[in-house]
Amino acid sequence: MGKIIGIDLGTTNSEVAFVEAGKPTIIKSAEGQTYFPSVVAFTKDGEMLVGEAAKRQAVTNPEGTVLRIKRKMGTGEKIKIRGKEYTPEQISAFILQKIKKDAEDFLGETIKDAVITVPAYFNDDQRQATKDAGKIAGLTVKRIINEPTAASLAYGLDKEGEHRIAVYDFGGGTFDITLMDVGEGVFEVLSTNGDTQLGGSDMDQALVDYIAEEFKKQHNIDLRKDPKTFQRILEAAEAAKMELSSTLQTDINLPYITVLDNEPKHLEMKLTRAKFEEIISPIVDKTEKPCKQALKDAKLKPADIDHIVLVGGTTRIPLVIKTVEKIFGKKPKRDVDPMECVAIGAAIQAGVLSGDIDKDIVLLDVIPLTLSIETLGAVATPLIERNTTVPTQKSKIFSTAADNQPSVDINVLQGERPMAVDNKSLGRFHLDGILPAPRGIPQIEVAFDIDVDGILNVSAKDIGTGKEQSIRITGSTKLSDDEINRMKEEAEEHEEEDKKRKEKVEIRNNADVLVHSTEKTIEELKDKISSENKEKIDVALKELREALTGDDTEKIKEKTEALSQIFQKISAEIYQQAAQQHQQQRQTAGGETDESWQGKPSDDDDNTINADYKVKDDKKKDDKKEDKKE
Repeated sequence: MGKIIGIDLGTTNSEVAFVEAGKPTIIKSAEGQTYFPSVVAFTKDGEMLVGEAAKRQAVTNPEGTVLRIKRKMGTGEKIKIRGKEYTPEQISAFILQKIKKDAEDFLGETIKDAVITVPAYFNDDQRQATKDAGKIAGLTVKRIINEPTAASLAYGLDKEGEHRIAVYDFGGGTFDITLMDVGEGVFEVLSTNGDTQLGGSDMDQALVDYIAEEFKKQHNIDLRKDPKTFQRILEAAEAAKMELSSTLQTDINLPYITVLDNEPKHLEMKLTRAKFEEIISPIVDKTEKPCKQALKDAKLKPADIDHIVLVGGTTRIPLVIKTVEKIFGKKPKRDVDPMECVAIGAAIQAGVLSGDIDKDIVLLDVIPLTLSIETLGAVATPLIERNTTVPTQKSKIFSTAADNQPSVDINVLQGERPMAVDNKSLGRFHLDGILPAPRGIPQIEVAFDIDVDGILNVSAKDIGTGKEQSIRITGSTKLSDDEINRMKEEAEEHEEEDKKRKEKVEIRNNADVLVHSTEKTIEELKDKISSENKEKIDVALKELREALTGDDTEKIKEKTEALSQIFQKISAEIYQQAAQQHQQQRQTAGGETDESWQGKPSDDDDNTINADYKVKDDKKKDDKKEDKKE
């Protein structure tokens, strides 16, 4: 089996790791970083940028840049950029495609398989969307694993004994709390809770609002209305958030932020940690309720938790750490990297699947939300309760609500509310061909089967006839195979475009390098180059410079090759002339010709040399003896 990589597909940044010699290792991006910014951009000339390159140009191209796409996964919402629509799965696939390519370059082999992590509180649509994104990127997703579960693998793989841990996962866009029993290779989830719309990016937005409102008080201008200005403030807010994790005060300086009455205005502000904590405290406080609910579901008290593992960059903020201490009554563990542990855990799971890790590991995960059926009166009737261990299968008998009803429309729901309308509809199942009968008589068994990825599959059978009936599933956001294949082709087209674009850049760079090196060499060797050859080089140089002013890559390539051949020929002539001059100098000085000393010295020559050294050594010894006598 080939190498399987583990990917933490994050809201702000993504990481990837693999197992080497039984140990998980983070893979660096092509830019040399241990993370991949989860950013995709489309420039005005149609170029697609992913990762660091996309993030760098966000200020100048905010309308063409997509951020935090993870929050839209599984929603069916489309993003319109420069006249074209993209699904969240497509945008995520572009990020995964970049990760896949850089991982292949890093490892020196083709990557086809991956384990991808998702927030524990992702619903079925969001999990399926993540799997579809992997397919579009050309990856076979071997397993979807919950982020807290992955973090627990990174934490507890080599730990001895049994531990009850709380994984507090506060990332850029989502929050999860998961309680687990870890020990002897078994990782059992006891309960999970969270919020897929709560994360560090909410803190960034709160900071942007504060900065903008303060500026508005002074100048009566709302900086948030201009996309480019908003992006500048957002980046400043992100930087301030990180700085205030280690310092008590930071300066926010954005020169020429706007113009008022033809006079440029600058944004200058001091932000203390105390003020920052005041701004973000409502966001951090929202994590307390899910933690208490998870404890209640697991029938545990804070004192029952042995260790707290922090996951996600947001957990580096001092106020977040204080909040965790307040909830659980103890300090959290800091022995795993909060930014890398999820990718490390995904790589461990990948290593188990590929056989690179020979330890016996058992993952007992749970579903985060209750799965129900809409029944008469728009009531949500549960089939599988939240925090049920997966994989699992449950079935229930339903019947008709009217006499002689020929079919039933079953609405599958996910959520904790008692009424169907307040929960997430995962899909509708149409069961046809029911025999005419009074209401309540037909018996229809609907079975829910949840796999290890937490993804739901459904089957139905009419008990009266004993025959399985066909079910047409119309998932709310699930992509069809045709859609996935089409998007996969588009992703491959973008990859081909990137290759061509990179090739063009390399051709131009090679030409620039050749022009510079040729000019430098001519200057250094001008006395050794004939006027005829000098003229040839000047003509070729001029033609290449002219080609570089245009966009004709083939012409640049042709002129580069022409100059290179001329230069190589002249270089060979210079070396030949130098060799002849060297030969003549040796002959004039009475030395041997090159042919006579190119071979191995003869034995006589060796004896002569050795004898010469022996005479000198004997003379030195005699001199030392004379010195001692004196």
